[in-house]
Amino acid sequence: MKITNLIMLTVAASFATITTAGAKESKLPPDSDKTGVTYATDIKPIFDASCVKCHSGDKAKARLHMDTLEGVLKGTKQGKIVVVNDSANSHLVKSVAHTTPDSEGWMPPVHNKAGIKPLTPEQIGLIRAWIDQGAK
Repeated sequence: MKITNLIMLTVAASFATITTAGAKESKLPPDSDKTGVTYATDIKPIFDASCVKCHSGDKAKARLHMDTLEGVLKGTKQGKIVVVNDSANSHLVKSVAHTTPDSEGWMPPVHNKAGIKPLTPEQIGLIRAWIDQGAK
């Protein structure tokens, strides 16, 4: 009887982990249905308002430069933040959607000195569309 209970508990825990992982991914706002999304026209204005204050210049946080397409695609000192054609697996999207496990990685930070608000679902959807359309 105890082995059966242990097996049931293990199965339940595994299911909970799978469900939680799926729930985090489902929290991502859907892609925008806009076509032809470009960094210059659609994404740079979002980054200029919400990201560039900390992620540009000589002292860019995490050495991430979000004021240029090249800088965004290069990523941080830890690696790339955009997986071209795969927004759901791009750290940038998870970070701005606040779905990363560690809230320290949420962008913009929840309690930031500049008072920058989180991105809207529409803005995140546009970023997702941009990445899924090739991040150009």
